[in-house]
Amino acid sequence: MKDTMDSTSAGAKYDIMHFEALGPEAKHLEEETLKAKELGEIPADHTFFITSGNLQEFLKGNPGTVLPDIITTKTHSILPESYLEESKKSIITRSAGYDHFEHLTERANIASLREYCVNAVAQTAMKFLYAAAGEMNHYEKNIETFERMKSKAFMELDKDRILTVFGVGRIGRRTYELAGANGLTVQGVDIRQEELNNIYGGSVKFVSKEEAIKSSDIIVNAMNLTKNKESRFYNVGYFSREYLSKASKNLIFINVTRGEIAPEAVLLELYKSGKITGLGLDVFTNESGFARLLLGNAVAGEDLAAAQTLVSMSLERKANIYVQPHQGFNSDIAAKAKAVEAVKHVVSWYKNKGNGFDDQLPYY
Repeated sequence: MKDTMDSTSAGAKYDIMHFEALGPEAKHLEEETLKAKELGEIPADHTFFITSGNLQEFLKGNPGTVLPDIITTKTHSILPESYLEESKKSIITRSAGYDHFEHLTERANIASLREYCVNAVAQTAMKFLYAAAGEMNHYEKNIETFERMKSKAFMELDKDRILTVFGVGRIGRRTYELAGANGLTVQGVDIRQEELNNIYGGSVKFVSKEEAIKSSDIIVNAMNLTKNKESRFYNVGYFSREYLSKASKNLIFINVTRGEIAPEAVLLELYKSGKITGLGLDVFTNESGFARLLLGNAVAGEDLAAAQTLVSMSLERKANIYVQPHQGFNSDIAAKAKAVEAVKHVVSWYKNKGNGFDDQLPYY
């Protein structure tokens, strides 16, 4: 584990600790922190620690560590119960998703990154769209024999094809714009339709969930995952077998936000039946468990088993299925923007004298 710090003592107590900082993100976090110190936005004596490990791995290897009042993590860190029992802490999840900490909003100040990956994830949705609509795997296989006479016809994108974005927040709005720019007729579904209509000035065409499934050729899931069953935004299993089976047309389905919203067992079944004709998946149910399964460990679950089958079908290039390991945010621009936005939260925390962030959960 390679760690970066601005103190020579690894056992020191830091003002902030950043966990799960991978690749260029660690470098950008350090750069943005030093820049904020130079500008006087955070104290000159502010000390920080950056590590690629998740929180529980780090504490296991460094049992004497005293966690500061503010930390940042990504989605694979688990907060110690003892940490939350002390004075109210502040936690920045350096992710657009926040479902992994959503249940802690009454016990801690929780902020997430709401801007950094908007364009990157929307472009990922379009990458999947062109691959699935263009039958990319089929055509790549055809080069082996230079088959030209018996090829499938791919879906040409035009105004007669309807793409529906589910979840028209920042990522969904950008996806909506890019799909429209590519010649498709676009519509959106969002439980916040009335509020968003005011924000967007009527520039987004909203339809009901029921109308969307009847009219869509392509569905893009851009919703944040909400696991709280008491919330009106609860959406685990939103794209159920019952709902997707109501589609009037065969669908291309793309998921770029959270796997739990669209169960893989349902997607696999409907792909095999022909109701879904193309899939693009950047995300999967229980991703930490799914990663262990792909690496050869025994992990049970209907959706995990189905996801493994979908990945195998994609890698064999015998199906119109395209996958990647939750990398939609991983553009060169997004890596730096992630650090910029995280440090902005730190700046606001200092401005608020450690009592919270300017923008924190609950958002709605």
